[in-house]
Amino acid sequence: MQIIYQDEYMVAINKPSGFHVHPHEIAKHRVSRDKVCLYHVRDMLNQYVYPIHRLDAGTSGVLIFALSSESASKMCKLLVERSPEKTYHAIARGWVPEEGNIEVPLELDSTGELVEAATGYKRLGTVELDYQVGKRFPRARYSWVEASPKTGRFHQIRRHFNRISHPLVGDAVHGDSHHNRFFRTEMQVPGLCLHSYEYKFVHPWTQEEVTIRAPLSKKWIKIQRIFNLSSPPEIQTENFDEIEIEA
Repeated sequence: MQIIYQDEYMVAINKPSGFHVHPHEIAKHRVSRDKVCLYHVRDMLNQYVYPIHRLDAGTSGVLIFALSSESASKMCKLLVERSPEKTYHAIARGWVPEEGNIEVPLELDSTGELVEAATGYKRLGTVELDYQVGKRFPRARYSWVEASPKTGRFHQIRRHFNRISHPLVGDAVHGDSHHNRFFRTEMQVPGLCLHSYEYKFVHPWTQEEVTIRAPLSKKWIKIQRIFNLSSPPEIQTENFDEIEIEA
């Protein structure tokens, strides 16, 4: 777990893919403590911490914890009143349009009721690989996209890109199993390709604008090489120059 921001009220980590934010309340869904971020951050700081928001287990990136229950309560209240700006990076099947907005209502996880949902996006890069994945197309195409959810629905980015026929690679629930398997076995890139890159908000105590970025990991540097992209100026990557990564 890498700490990427800390002050007297909160701490933010760069969450690895495959880790849960907190232990599941239902016994049959519980996982090992080693796969729970809450326990890792608690041990790192030697104090209790309190999650401010959640990320899916497969999603990596910015994850914020409050350092006291009072801070957690105030932060949650103010972040609802002043919605933070969130930026994600994702790999989608096919060539997504250069930019756009997905405004497709989504069902609430709790009741099934349809509610408004909006996600803005822009395409950062494309790749076409000389592999036939499935029976429909002779070559495989993918897009690297930057997504900005304007609402906060369950699995919003994952469901929205699936609804426009560009499911995210590695999404076992809303994705394409053929392309998931191809990335996992042939490209050696396992798991969901979704990264919470930037979290921007007004600090509840100082009233200053805070921007927290989670550098892209070894997995994403590997994806970057698959796409034959150099890092755009706005994207930070961790220093893995000493690690040999096969394309």
